[in-house]
Amino acid sequence: MAKRRPAGDGMVRRRDDGRWEGRIVIGHKENGDPIFRYIYADTQKELTAKLRQNITAYQGVDLTEECRMTLSEWLDRWLKEYMAGRIRSTTMDGYRRDLDNHVKPYIGEKPLLRLSAEDLRSLYQTLMESGNRNKGSEHGTGLSPTTVRGVHNTLHHALKTAVEEGLLPVDPAASVTPPKVTHKAKTILNHEQLEILKSAVKRDEIWCDFFLTELTTGLRRGELCGLKWEDFDEAAGTLKICRTIRAKKGGGVGEGATKTYAGTRTILLPSSTDNLLRERKRSAVTQWIFPDPLRPERPVSPGSAYRRLKAILEETGLPDLRFHDLRHTFATHALANGVDAKTLSGILGHTKASFTVDTYTHTTTDMHKKAAEIVGGFLTDYLGEEMAPWQSTETAATAVST
Repeated sequence: MAKRRPAGDGMVRRRDDGRWEGRIVIGHKENGDPIFRYIYADTQKELTAKLRQNITAYQGVDLTEECRMTLSEWLDRWLKEYMAGRIRSTTMDGYRRDLDNHVKPYIGEKPLLRLSAEDLRSLYQTLMESGNRNKGSEHGTGLSPTTVRGVHNTLHHALKTAVEEGLLPVDPAASVTPPKVTHKAKTILNHEQLEILKSAVKRDEIWCDFFLTELTTGLRRGELCGLKWEDFDEAAGTLKICRTIRAKKGGGVGEGATKTYAGTRTILLPSSTDNLLRERKRSAVTQWIFPDPLRPERPVSPGSAYRRLKAILEETGLPDLRFHDLRHTFATHALANGVDAKTLSGILGHTKASFTVDTYTHTTTDMHKKAAEIVGGFLTDYLGEEMAPWQSTETAATAVST
């Protein structure tokens, strides 16, 4: 056996195979015995450098004995103990499906404590190249950036919880950049098209109030279907969004929680919508603000709303839209008319205002251009045409020569 000597929080030795081995204390068992992390290197100098890096990384960290579990074991525990009952069942199913299909088969047996940022980068690359297990590995079909980014977000959440529970010193996902997602251009109705749609829905006695409320609030389809009269505060002129209606497997609809915690919110209604609901309430015969036309004891089905929208679009010759595009239309026009992103974020039920800004970059960019034109026009009037601040010398010379 080779010589040993203490180094930092542990010991180092030269192994019989010539490599150097060191260890540091990273936590303690329930009985007080230390938990060691072993580090290996080809030279003593390399080992010393690695030991210093690890001592710094684990400074102030005292992990529990459970840090020895594999990534798969932790993910199963995370879903069962930390997520169950806190997220809706469809979200839970999505998390479990992503982890079972796209994480566990590749790095599930990796000890949680040895999981690195490089492991995650390699996983994402593999998934992008050949991760579509449903179509058969012989095709080498990769997953979309959107799917891989979703896998990253789920892992990030799970590993952050592991840090909070004393199972990891740091979250390796925090230093990994997931694949960039290129969003398709949103279909937005312009002012003229919006007026055509409003005129069309006003002629529909059954659906008129439903679509006018959507166009003035930007609610998600399930949120709009799930509104009850108890959510409408006539005195304050507000509407509380606290549930959503979804189609159930096998038929029918079910009531559930909003998409995110920020989705549960109270919004101030425009006066037109406030008056519309006040008038509608006078003849209400059910708890639902928008009941099923044939079975008023039930909420209107999201699928029925979608089909009616498609019929109206076809009748009016308007562009083919998803129902969600009505939400985008509302948000775009709200921003363009001076509603700030933070206020709009609260109305839409987004978790962060930054998400609202990123989602509607096209609108905020146009607003910036409009503001620049206003400022530019003011400066031109004040300084004179020849002093326009954005006018380059070359442009000015060209203008003179022509």
